[in-house]
Amino acid sequence: MGEIKEKTTDITVQETEEKKQAESYADSEDQVREKILDLLHKGQYTQLRHLVQELNDADIADYIEDMDEEEIVKIFRILPKDMAASVFSYLEIGLQQFVITSLSDKDAGTIIDNMMSDDAKELMEEMPANVVKRLIANTSPDTRKAINHLMRYPEDSAGSIMTVEYIDLKESQTVSEAIDRIRKMGLDSETINICYVLDSQRTLVGTVALRYLLLSDPDDIIGNMMHRNVVSLHTLMDQEEVARMFKKYEFTAMPVVDNEDRLVGIITVDDVVDILEEETTEDIEKMAAVMPSDKPYLKTSVFSAYKKRIPWLLLLMISATFTGRIITSFENALSRYVVLTAFIPMLMDTGGNAGGQASAIIIRGLSLDEIEFGDWFVVIWKEIRISVLCGLTLALCNFARLILFHNISVPVALVVCATLLMVVVIAKIVGSTLPMLAKKIGMDPAVMASPFITTIVDAISLLIYFRVASLVLGL
Repeated sequence: MGEIKEKTTDITVQETEEKKQAESYADSEDQVREKILDLLHKGQYTQLRHLVQELNDADIADYIEDMDEEEIVKIFRILPKDMAASVFSYLEIGLQQFVITSLSDKDAGTIIDNMMSDDAKELMEEMPANVVKRLIANTSPDTRKAINHLMRYPEDSAGSIMTVEYIDLKESQTVSEAIDRIRKMGLDSETINICYVLDSQRTLVGTVALRYLLLSDPDDIIGNMMHRNVVSLHTLMDQEEVARMFKKYEFTAMPVVDNEDRLVGIITVDDVVDILEEETTEDIEKMAAVMPSDKPYLKTSVFSAYKKRIPWLLLLMISATFTGRIITSFENALSRYVVLTAFIPMLMDTGGNAGGQASAIIIRGLSLDEIEFGDWFVVIWKEIRISVLCGLTLALCNFARLILFHNISVPVALVVCATLLMVVVIAKIVGSTLPMLAKKIGMDPAVMASPFITTIVDAISLLIYFRVASLVLGL
């Protein structure tokens, strides 16, 4: 007992220390923010510049996002050029638009010149055309060329999210020459951990890691030490497939090539994190019957949110009229057994939940390429077995509840429970097959998720319910 008490005390002490550390960290963040504001208001810009240079770029973005717009612009004018571009890339798009349009043309152009090309291209896509024209005119020719190059590719393709800042080497170069090139270009590159080896036609022929260059003899030839089995992405590959490739190979960066296998850019793992967040958000919104939006909730106007939601609500409302017609057509039968009406919500809700469970699992499997359309028979057979077990359990529990606690007659209880079993089975079959069918015909499986499936299952549930009631009760 003494040992248990001592261990419990140790755990409690550890949790207390962790809590204190978390509170201390939160306090330190508030103190830094207050210090930044204090120096800014006092006009002590030199001290402020020294302070922010000691901070992480992402933290600076967090600190300034809650500040007044004028204060944010002042801080960007104080930040060193390369640091300003890095902090700028961490801001949400609405704030980026405000900052870039509030700065002078020269300062705005400098920030864009110091941004990674993929981040700059993403910003340009969100800006009004007249602002884009002004900004592009104040950037360097190289930046302008890189942005225009990226904007040629379809939205959400590998080409549209890649960056053109990378280290490329030649097969004939020595290690010493390669390191000199890295020193020259490294600061302007997205990553230098992996260098890409090209032939005279700029065809990607291999890769070499920086650590091997540092550990090799200066006179070694790159072509003799490079890794020739290169895994690459195509410029037109969908960004979801890009994310799957990163997950499969666990790389931090991957090259992007065109139809002739010429290297045109690279994609890094931080871009993949953004892709996963974007795709997951989009799927969640579609599964909830909401048109996808690229703006944060608090930044979305009421009217914009209304426009995103009302189309699906109208569609689902119209489709739900079928269930109303079914109930109306059995109105006379229900008047003889009014008690049957009380169980309609339970049957419809259970069917919708069962179908939603199946669809969520199948949509995830389709997204991760764990399931293909060719697996439909295996999927259906598995879901049938699962649904029978679930349905029987629910039916037996419900039968006992109706008989013991609600004094429902045995025939009515049999109607309700038999319907419940069949509804669960059919709901899971519908929930598992519709997403697979949607993907087969080129639709997004998430569209076939909970709301749409629930509407279909509701109608089927009522038809089954009244058919069983007619057979058992003679309606």
